[in-house]
Order: sequence, then C-alpha cells, then structure tokens
Amino acid sequence: MANKREYNLGYIIPITLVATIGGLLFGYDTAVISGAEKGLEGFFLQATDFNYTKGWHGFTAASALIGCVLGGSISGIFASRFGRRNSLRYASVMFFLSALGSCHPEFLFFDKGTASFNLLIAFNLYRILGGIGVGLASAIVPMYIAEIAPSKIRGTLVSCNQFAIIFGMLVVYFVNFMILGVHKNDVSDPWVVSTGWRYMFGSEAYIAGIFGILLFFIPKTPRYLVLIGQHEQALSVLTKVNGVAKAKDILSEIIATSKEKTEKLFAYGVAVVVIGILLSIFQQAIGINAVLYFSPSIFDSVGVDGMKATVIMGVVNIVFTIVAILTVDKFGRKPLLIIGSVGMATGAFAVAISDHFGIAGIFPVLSIIVYAAFFMMSWGPICWVLISEIFPNTIRGKAVAIAVAFQWIFNFLVSSTFPALYASSPMVAYGLYGIICVLAALFVWKIVPETKGKTLEDMSKLWKK
Repeated sequence: MANKREYNLGYIIPITLVATIGGLLFGYDTAVISGAEKGLEGFFLQATDFNYTKGWHGFTAASALIGCVLGGSISGIFASRFGRRNSLRYASVMFFLSALGSCHPEFLFFDKGTASFNLLIAFNLYRILGGIGVGLASAIVPMYIAEIAPSKIRGTLVSCNQFAIIFGMLVVYFVNFMILGVHKNDVSDPWVVSTGWRYMFGSEAYIAGIFGILLFFIPKTPRYLVLIGQHEQALSVLTKVNGVAKAKDILSEIIATSKEKTEKLFAYGVAVVVIGILLSIFQQAIGINAVLYFSPSIFDSVGVDGMKATVIMGVVNIVFTIVAILTVDKFGRKPLLIIGSVGMATGAFAVAISDHFGIAGIFPVLSIIVYAAFFMMSWGPICWVLISEIFPNTIRGKAVAIAVAFQWIFNFLVSSTFPALYASSPMVAYGLYGIICVLAALFVWKIVPETKGKTLEDMSKLWKK
C-alpha cells in the first residue's frame, strides 16, 4: 500500500464512515424481516377478510425488494440530477418514514391491531418505500466512496460499504434477539404476534435519523462537481484528499473524461454494460439473500436454535468481510471472486447432500455458514467494488443504475420464490444455487477484467481498447 502521505486518511475515513451508514441501513432494512417475519405472519393470519397464504407471506417478506428495484432504477437519474450526496439524503428520509410506517401501518387509516387485506397493502407500501431508499443507497454509496477515494485504496474503502451492510445485518440480528427477550419467535406467542415485529421495524428509525443529520457534514464528490461545472470546489475536495500537486493532475484527468450529459450508454460498447449486469445477476442468483432473509427458519428446520445460529453466522460474516477488505487491493478482484464462488458451491452442495441423506444438526449448519462466509469475502463486497469502478465516468450514473436494478430484480425473484422452493425440496434449492456458483466462477475467470490499481479515469481507456 502507498505511504500515508500520498492521501489524507484523516479526511477520507470520516467521510467514508458517514457514507457507509447508508450501507448499514441497507443491511438493517433488508435483514430486519428475518426476525420479524414469524410475528408478522401470525398477525396477518388473524385477518378475516382474506386468507394469508404462504404465497402472500413470501411476497410480504420480499416486498421491500420491489422498492429496491425502483430505487436502483432511478439511482442514475438521482445521482446525475441531484448529486451523490443529496441522493443519499433522500434515501435517509425514505428509511426513516418506512421504519415508522412499518412499525405502525395503521397510522391514520386503520384500527391498530386489526389485521385486514387493506392493512397488508399499507404495510407493504411502507416496506416498498424503504426499499426505494435501499435501492438508492445500494447504488450511490459505493459510487460516492469510489469517487472520493484515491485509486490505491479504492477497493478497500468501497469494500467497507459491504462491511457496513453485513454489520447492519448483525446489528439487527442482535436487536431482534434482544427485542424477543424471553418470548419465542413463533406465531404461537401472542406478544410476538401483536407487538414484537413492530418494535423490530421501528428500531431502524433511530439510525436513519442519525444518517440524515450526518450527511450535512460531508462534501459532494469531485467527479460530480466537475460534471456540474464547479471545478474550484472539486479541486478543493481533491486537495484535501490527495494534496495540492496530485489534486491538479487528477482534476485534469476528470475534466478530460467528463462528458456525462452527451455520452450515450453504449459509447464504450455493449460489453461493459452487459458485464456489469451479469455481475449483479450472479451476485443474487447464487442465492445468498434467501439464506440471510430466512436464516432463523432455516436453522430451526435442521434442529438448532434459529436466532442464536443466525447471530453466530452474522459474526462469521463480519470476519470474512474483513478478509475481503484487507485483501481486495492486494490480491485483486478476480481471484477473490473465483475463490468465493468455489467455496460457496462447496457449502451449497453440502447442504443439498445433508437434506438428501437426512443429516441434521451441526453439519448442515456449518455448511450454511461456510456458504455465507465465502460470499462475504468475495461476491458480497467485490461485486459492489466492480460495479462502482468498472464503468467510465461518462456513463457511470446510468450504467450503475441499470446494473443495480438487475441486482434487485434477481434478489426479489430469488427471495420471493425461496420459501416455496425450500418447502418443496431443500436439496433442489441448494443444489441449484451450487450449480450457479460454479457458473459464476467460470464467468469471472473468462470474461471479467481485473481493475485493481486502475484510476476511474483509466476505465475509459480500458473499454476503448
């Protein structure tokens, strides 16, 4: 790694930490359902005006992902029109309102505690609103960090966003566990059905409020400032990050490659956009979020305490995410993705074998944890690093939006179909994910370029070749 004098870590790190709270909220919002889904199911099973089926429950558990697709799709428009920082401010408001609305969906229009089809619609609309915030944050937080960070530590800093996502999941696992207290996370517990799930969703509002306030203390990115013609402000930020001499060189490179308003999406060919989309598709098609969202139920089904095992898995995920952060700028993006794909395939096939032979207890639990751990040191952080850096400056906002939209589409497809697929045959579910992991390794090996050590401005030269 470069010596400390080449960039000002004292300025970069606080900015990165604030931005990654968006990642923490991303993880918190998407994983809160893992603890709340049992109580939520018990609550809506009480409805008398419709039948709350497993299909409805799968949709409700995954409804936030509809908003994620929408948020990801419009992230390019927001990033270009309002800027990276202001887009995150909008996302913080959505997180805050969604948390309160999901906690108390009866607000203004319904009687509290009375389940109905209309209340289910209201609840899902609040979850979708939060999902839009997640979609925006998922695209713009890595983009913001990548556009602030020096090239030599960009992979490490963008990977910190994945750490924040997984940390957010771990935090909400602990919060859900503490909220449950002596209660059993089951539809048979009256307190869990009436109250517990509300506290779980509402707890997110505190973090969202803090995030929104802190966003007033970080700068706009120099790449965006150049795009809107504020070159002096861009130089000021670059100087604080890189020092005076290097800041001027970087500014010249940014100006030379900043024509976002006139460049077409395929100005650098179709391949760069397609590779970005396929990275997003593979990150979700390997099935990780089906495990993260439904982990307590999965662990319960193999004979262990679901909530405790989920917390343990969360700790392991944190450790392996740190492995990625420490190695991404040393070993490169491609090696970590290939190693992770092979490790995930091993874990997924082991779970499938466990189900086929009726093996319960520690072996399938460890297999699931191995599967998740290898994701956290590879596809979890590295996919976001690549998506944030692989596109040239001139098309980054639009291309990232498209790639992230595909990511959330496939997240929704995998997460919404998992309950029925798992109920039908865990062996088929995990066998399918294992096969996709193998295909992901082949895709990275043959097609994805290595971007380690390259500046964002180098991406234009890379794809012009």
